[in-house]
Amino acid sequence: MTKQKVGYIGTGAMGKQNIYKLLKDGYEVQVYDKYPEAAKPVIEKGAIWKDSPKEAAQGMDLVITNLPLPHHVLENMLGETGAAEGMRPGATWMDFSTTDYHNTQHIAGEAAKKGIFSLESPVSNLSHMGVDFCNVSYYVSGDRKGYDLSKETLDAIGKISFFVSNTIGEAQTVKLLTNILFYAQMVTLGEVYMICKIYGIPLLWMWDYIRASQGNSVVTEQVSPFIFDGSYDYSCSLEITVKDTDLTVKLADELNVPLPLGRIVEERYREAGQKYDAHDNHVKVTKLIEEDNNLDLRLPDFTAPSPYGLDRSYIHSEERVTDSFGRIKPLPYQLEYATPEPLQDEKLMDIAKSLTDFTAYINYLILGEANDLGKGMGLTDELLVDVIRWSVGTCWVSDNLDTYQPNPEIVEKIKSFDFGSKVKLPVLTKFLAHLSR
Repeated sequence: MTKQKVGYIGTGAMGKQNIYKLLKDGYEVQVYDKYPEAAKPVIEKGAIWKDSPKEAAQGMDLVITNLPLPHHVLENMLGETGAAEGMRPGATWMDFSTTDYHNTQHIAGEAAKKGIFSLESPVSNLSHMGVDFCNVSYYVSGDRKGYDLSKETLDAIGKISFFVSNTIGEAQTVKLLTNILFYAQMVTLGEVYMICKIYGIPLLWMWDYIRASQGNSVVTEQVSPFIFDGSYDYSCSLEITVKDTDLTVKLADELNVPLPLGRIVEERYREAGQKYDAHDNHVKVTKLIEEDNNLDLRLPDFTAPSPYGLDRSYIHSEERVTDSFGRIKPLPYQLEYATPEPLQDEKLMDIAKSLTDFTAYINYLILGEANDLGKGMGLTDELLVDVIRWSVGTCWVSDNLDTYQPNPEIVEKIKSFDFGSKVKLPVLTKFLAHLSR
């Protein structure tokens, strides 16, 4: 099959990596970005600069938009110099953004009048910034013919893709429900680490302990380092995460899905969005708990093993480990972690184990809420298992749901420690209040 000619609009952190891979595989790529400076690295690698989305789309078989917010996609597709004006009948538009699906439906309706196929194709990293080495999954909905024409190109820049349905909106639902898993893990973990800090449980030990337990997740394993080094992760802006959680709650309202824990998570991200700059790093949501308690969660001399931490010159290892599902991640991350030696203080050991069990229970409950969102959109149980497994929101519980034994009694155990008497815990306090009803 002849390689598609690709117009790529949006040369940010994710766009750059995708364009590099396309160029490496011999694709012709025309690019546009609102900020020409952002496109220089890909132009140096062989991409062809164009002065507008319309020009970037002319003569292309596939046009990809990879932009931060819904209005950016609308402007770049349907504006006066939008890509739709330059696309030929029979070409395909594919949107990699996580956006409001109503926006995508509107654009698709206009594109259809010109004979253009439309696909929403939100992206999920399968490890932290897996896009850097094509370790991503795509959830696709829309015109099946456009997907069939473009699947080879998708396979060139990612690990796996799922055709969710012919209905635009259902793939966005998948991305939002997998993202809420990630965000819930993020705010829970920050408060768990703060409890450890105040009670004298070493943070590095606790990180090792959770990674070896049923409380583990991509967030625990691969995002904790950005808390510990204080970089808060340069790979994504806070603005994106605030947008995602807002879209998730709006979707839940539309589908009449309660989403009680998810709404608490959204409130916390909204608070972070109101307090910090939109372009701050996304893990800065955990700075809220640091400021609440006038303590940071730094580890002395610790640097995240990532170019998105304090050491921006870090280069990922070329060695990868592959799990039983076929998912990969770079060293130093492992398939399994050894449990560290127990703490000598039995009470602290009891706290650590209880917090880990509670983290797993929250992961289980938010997984249920995510599944409710998917079922509200008519997605099958089988598809939900697959897309969550192949997402950045995956965790030990979702991978081992057949054997995990949820323990609601852990709620009362956590309450018995009365952590709130020593630690300000806005999110966990609300979680516990809801679970005690």
